[in-house]
Amino acid sequence: MSGDGDDAGALLDQPGSGEIELVKVLHALGDPTRLHLLRIYASGEQCDCSSERLGLGHLHKSTVSHHMRIMREAGITSTRVVGRNRYVQLRRADLDARFPGLLDALLKSLEV
Repeated sequence: MSGDGDDAGALLDQPGSGEIELVKVLHALGDPTRLHLLRIYASGEQCDCSSERLGLGHLHKSTVSHHMRIMREAGITSTRVVGRNRYVQLRRADLDARFPGLLDALLKSLEV
């Protein structure tokens, strides 16, 4: 799915709702940093890409961008570009429709 060009910004390329593959989602979430990001994105709000605000200030910006790209390409998140800023949001509705209960189970397992 290509990005759109509305005033709220353009979406970066991501798989369509029906194109999200379970193997790619699970592979993307097989990394502790991306599981950390999943917990943050689970709030449902759009998050900017600030490493510090994401609790990843110890990682280089390019590393954080890499993790975000892997999640977007797997269909877990969408990324909207507004000017020089990028905003990431969990594709909760798409994932729940495609794999019912998966996100709930993952997020419950991450609770401390």
